[in-house]
Amino acid sequence: MMQNVNPEDLHLSNYDFDLPKNLIADRPVVGRHHSKLLIYNAKTNEIIHTNFLEIDKYLPSDSLLVANQSKVFPCRLLGQKTSGGKAEIFILSVVSSNNSYKALIKCRGKKNVGDQFILPHDVKATITSVQDGVFWLSFSVVDFTGYLEQVGKIPIPPYIRSGESDEKDKSDYQTVFAKNVGSVAAPTAGLHFTDEVFANLAKKNIERAFVTLHVGLGTFAPVKTDNLSDHVMHTEEYFIDAANLDKLNSKKKIIAVGTTSLRVLESSFHEGRFDVEAEKRYHTNIFLHPGKTVHSIDALITNFHLPKSTLLMLVSSLIGREKTLELYKEAITREYRFFSYGDAMLILR
Repeated sequence: MMQNVNPEDLHLSNYDFDLPKNLIADRPVVGRHHSKLLIYNAKTNEIIHTNFLEIDKYLPSDSLLVANQSKVFPCRLLGQKTSGGKAEIFILSVVSSNNSYKALIKCRGKKNVGDQFILPHDVKATITSVQDGVFWLSFSVVDFTGYLEQVGKIPIPPYIRSGESDEKDKSDYQTVFAKNVGSVAAPTAGLHFTDEVFANLAKKNIERAFVTLHVGLGTFAPVKTDNLSDHVMHTEEYFIDAANLDKLNSKKKIIAVGTTSLRVLESSFHEGRFDVEAEKRYHTNIFLHPGKTVHSIDALITNFHLPKSTLLMLVSSLIGREKTLELYKEAITREYRFFSYGDAMLILR
């Protein structure tokens, strides 16, 4: 339900800002916990600049850290059409239907049912059906997931090295706690965590819980409506297992790691508790922006996001658009690194 909102907060153009290109991180820092950390306390209006390894000092003891343990899979396959010409197949899900997989195809010319593509190791991909620009393909290989792990490329965002990943990205673009395969983009706030960070958190009795939301291509979809109220948010699948659901309902203060974790938590939170069935697959298209009140968390760890993005609007739902842009301006002045491989922000409510 929409609360009272300043009409200016619903205009897309008011979420724009200028970012120097040199502040777009194309690689993570060496030692991922050495990234910068901007801390904003919404109650005191205090701003602190530190590094991520120090985050335990600013989180409440006996709280619960909730992260997304979805794992990115190497979903980009490069090959060619049987008729000649380069082709790229982007697998959208590792879940098959009638032995076919959902995908996007980039190549010249028309693409029809029955068309074939030649992939590494002479594997053939055949279009079995087409629906609304999305293709279903069968592959001449028994272990398709294993094949992807062997020859697929990690799908880094287009603003990082024009989307061209390498072997290093296979580890860099994955959280240390990634477990459940299914994302085509990393839950990037989790990239800053290391065993050292977790050891420091344990000393303050900060427990870990995990949810799973498989990040889809929709996370990169631009907002095309000038009024945010008219934007239709993409849908993503999520679930929470029984052990983690019990932790969520233990009444501890909750620190969400990333926007995807927050989307799961807010979608699952009803009348003071997380009210979902364990292991059941749910779908959410929740769109958090000023005018929407977040009830499920006490703090958020997140990266610095793209101008006019739904992720920037999500942050603004917590602390307001003007404060968010003010903090981003300060981060730019202090040369924080932005986007997926960039630095982090901690918002304390």
